[in-house]
Amino acid sequence: MRLVIYLPLVVSVLAAIAARPLAERLPPRTAAWLLTGAAVVLAAATGAGLGLLALAAAVRLPPVDALGDMSLSVVRRDDPASLPLGIAAGLLLAAAAAAAIRAAWLRATALAAAHRQARCLPGTGQVVVLADEAADAYAAPGWPGRIVVTSGMLGALSHAEREVLLAHERAHAAGRHYLFTAAARLAAAANPLLRPLATAVGYSLERWADEHAAAVAGSRPLAARTVAKAALAARAAPPRRMASAATLAAVAAPARVRGAGPVPRRVAALLRPAPRPRLLLVAAAVVLMAICGLSVLEAARDLHGLIEFAQAAA
Repeated sequence: MRLVIYLPLVVSVLAAIAARPLAERLPPRTAAWLLTGAAVVLAAATGAGLGLLALAAAVRLPPVDALGDMSLSVVRRDDPASLPLGIAAGLLLAAAAAAAIRAAWLRATALAAAHRQARCLPGTGQVVVLADEAADAYAAPGWPGRIVVTSGMLGALSHAEREVLLAHERAHAAGRHYLFTAAARLAAAANPLLRPLATAVGYSLERWADEHAAAVAGSRPLAARTVAKAALAARAAPPRRMASAATLAAVAAPARVRGAGPVPRRVAALLRPAPRPRLLLVAAAVVLMAICGLSVLEAARDLHGLIEFAQAAA
């Protein structure tokens, strides 16, 4: 096990630092997939690493050695994990598991409720217009997803800008972006070091929808103006929705216009050329994630070898 077991923790810190630059430099679709995948892999790797540390320390206990028919002297001589370290790892693993289970339950419950409520929205089409003076728009989850826009938002935009807004929300619905958000938030609940990745995933999803809307409209300046105007209109007054619609919007975040992240960065990105693919950067990140997974497997192999050696020595 040695030092290799700590590699996922080190990479988690590096990933938290690199999350925002990656979200800015990579094409948004690529960034969303890469950051979400990295968050899930790192959360699983750090959890497995904590479990191995706890198990390695547990085999130092005389009752465990006796139960496994192992030589206690061999274990204490060759096992790199101390008992206090193992206890700390076990407590952290228990806390991470409890946080992940709680986050998964709350998210699944909210998604199920939002899906039921989305089917109860008026009309049969994908786009639902709510009579509300407060400006808001969001993609509600479901199969298929529904797009909710208030009359206040429509009144704040021109015809061309409305088309951009709807294209933006259709990208969220078609891409099932709420699943990316759920996976990233679940990983961040299990490993708080990954919270910057979850934030970067939300930003990348907004940029993904922005780029799609710009392509549909055929004008990046028009898309940038729409993002800015929609954000300003949404902040002009607090939303006044019925409770069911509020639940839909909460689950749809960050796919909503209101509070959808650093809007000036999104506008500035739309006023520049679309990001170019960076295959070397993506390949480096994928290789690093693979190394993290292999490091956990190597640590597990080392622990298994130690247990077998201790059993043979006994």
